[in-house]
Amino acid sequence: MTTYLLAGGGTAGHVNPLLAVADALRAREPDADVLVLGTREGLESRLVPERGYELLFVDKLPFPRRPNRAAVAFPNRFRRAIAQVREHITSRHVDVVVGFGGYASAPAYVAARRARVPFVVHEANARPGLANVLGARWATGSGVAFEGTPLKGSRVVGMPLRREIVDLDRGALRGEAAAYFGLDASRPVLLVFGGSLGAQRLNEAFGEGHGGAWRDVLDAGWQVLHATGERSDLADPGVEGYAVVRYVDRMDLAFALADFIVSRAGSATVSEISALGIPAIYVPYAVGNGEQALNAASAVRAGAAVLIPDAEFTGDRVRSEVVPLLADEARRAAMTAAAASVGTRNGTENVVAMIDEALAP
Repeated sequence: MTTYLLAGGGTAGHVNPLLAVADALRAREPDADVLVLGTREGLESRLVPERGYELLFVDKLPFPRRPNRAAVAFPNRFRRAIAQVREHITSRHVDVVVGFGGYASAPAYVAARRARVPFVVHEANARPGLANVLGARWATGSGVAFEGTPLKGSRVVGMPLRREIVDLDRGALRGEAAAYFGLDASRPVLLVFGGSLGAQRLNEAFGEGHGGAWRDVLDAGWQVLHATGERSDLADPGVEGYAVVRYVDRMDLAFALADFIVSRAGSATVSEISALGIPAIYVPYAVGNGEQALNAASAVRAGAAVLIPDAEFTGDRVRSEVVPLLADEARRAAMTAAAASVGTRNGTENVVAMIDEALAP
């Protein structure tokens, strides 16, 4: 029986691909021991037990970014975290470690190396995190979601995706999806969303009272499905063809209905949209180190997407660029074909193949 230790967490961007791989391993080897390493503070502390996996803990230990008291204490705390993971590896007879980034991964990589246990790295973002940069130096194999990600010795494997996305038959579900959101399945739909908390810039560009570009989309013969985010107070004008929702519980149905998408460019979002072959306009979140723009870069290069900087995305920009694109059937068809060429639904299988390679004699 094989014992797998999957390390990662903190955010959905780390936890969701980890769980996709865990599910694949459990489905393939029901007798295998699939363990997850995370922190008590991260999203994994809730999501991992809910999915039925045992969660082993390691101290949350951010890398110091500046010389201060935390930086002075870091070496001793890091050694303690490595020892915690080493104990898990030894006591549970772990055969292979798989890291997805986040606080749990760095000590896992060092502990695996010292215990002479093979380990592999998966990087979801086009700009790799520090933990995965460290791990890739010694990893048996490294995989990245996006072409051009600067990670040592890596190959493009895609993103491990949720099963409901991998198995999604958009055509078969379109009627159900239209009924679910109160839209017309016979008319094209523009999906606008910015994640669970929404995106103020997107809401202002399309929403009622902020320039109302949704009206121009409707005038062009399209419908709009606008997910505003749970904290948004954007008004719903109650107009036929413009569906305003705070949160989408069934993203599979939203994707089934979408003929074109305007969204942020998180790694999972870009990977799912590309895997489904849907053309898009990405408006990268302006805060951070610029990784969202890099996540969208391969889709933009392929002609599957257009990137508009956050500061430039206004109602007027929707009218001058988005609406004419929606009316250009030939260009949209070309973008759809390009999207199919850059996306993959096989990310989970590709990561499992890396794990098998690491376990091979």
